[in-house]
Amino acid sequence: MTMVESAHNVRVLGSGPKTIVLGHGFGTDQSVWKHLSPHLIADYKVIVYDNMGSGPTNPDYFDFDRYATLEGYAYDLLAILEEFQVEKCIYVGHSLSSMTGAIASIFRPDLFHKLIMISASPRFMNTDDYYGGFEKKEIDQLCSAMETNYKSWISGFAPLVVGGDMDSVAVQEFSRTLFNMRPDIALSVFKTIFTFDSRHYLERVIVPCHIIQSSKDMAVPMVVAEYLHQNLGGKSIVEMMPTEGHLPQLSSPEITIPVLLRHINHDIC
Repeated sequence: MTMVESAHNVRVLGSGPKTIVLGHGFGTDQSVWKHLSPHLIADYKVIVYDNMGSGPTNPDYFDFDRYATLEGYAYDLLAILEEFQVEKCIYVGHSLSSMTGAIASIFRPDLFHKLIMISASPRFMNTDDYYGGFEKKEIDQLCSAMETNYKSWISGFAPLVVGGDMDSVAVQEFSRTLFNMRPDIALSVFKTIFTFDSRHYLERVIVPCHIIQSSKDMAVPMVVAEYLHQNLGGKSIVEMMPTEGHLPQLSSPEITIPVLLRHINHDIC
C-alpha cells in the first residue's frame, strides 16, 4: 500500500470501464456515500477516499498550512488520480470537495469527464455584491463556539446543517463523523471553508458541471447554485431537489440517489 493510498484510506470498488471518484465534504468521511456507491459498482470502477483531517485519517499527517487553502485538497485529489492511474473520471464532490474538484479540473482538465457538484459554494461569506449566506459575525460566533466546547457545538450544528433533530439517523451519523475529527483540526478546516473565496476560479473551469442543490439548505442558498451556473467557464446545468439540508445524499437518499445517478449516466446536451 502506497503513502497516498494509506493516508487517504483509498478504496476501489467495482471494476467497470469508466471511473467515478467520490469526494466528501467537511465533517464527514467516505461513509457518507454508503447510499450511492452500491448503485455504481456494477457499471463503474468507484474510488472513494477520506480528505486529510477527517476522522479516519491520521491527524499527524494534517498540515495546517497546506490545508489552509482549497488548493491543498486539490493537489491531494490529483495525487490520488495519478496513483491509481486514472486517465479520466466522473468526479462527484460534496460541498468542500465540489470546489476541490473544480480547482483540480483547472490544473488537469484532461482527467475529468465532468463534475457532479452537490451543495457547492464558491464562497460562504456575504460581500457587498454577493450573497453566500453568512455574515462574518456569524462565522466568528460559530468558530468561537467550536473553541469553547466542541462537543456542545456539534449538538447544535449537526441538526442545523442536516435538517432534522438529534433523533434522526442522518443527524446522528453526521454528529458521529464530526466527533471523530480532532477539534483543532475541525476548527482549522471550518475556518478555511467559511473564509475561502473561489469565485475567481469559476471562469477557468471548462469541464462540464452538474450542480445539484437542496431547495432548503441553511449553508448554501439557492441563489448560489444559480451564481455557479452563470459564472462557470464551461457547460453547466442546475437541478434543485425537493430536499432539505446540506447533506441530501445522507438525509434524503430516496430522492437524491436517483437524481445523482441520472446526472452521472447522462451528459449535458
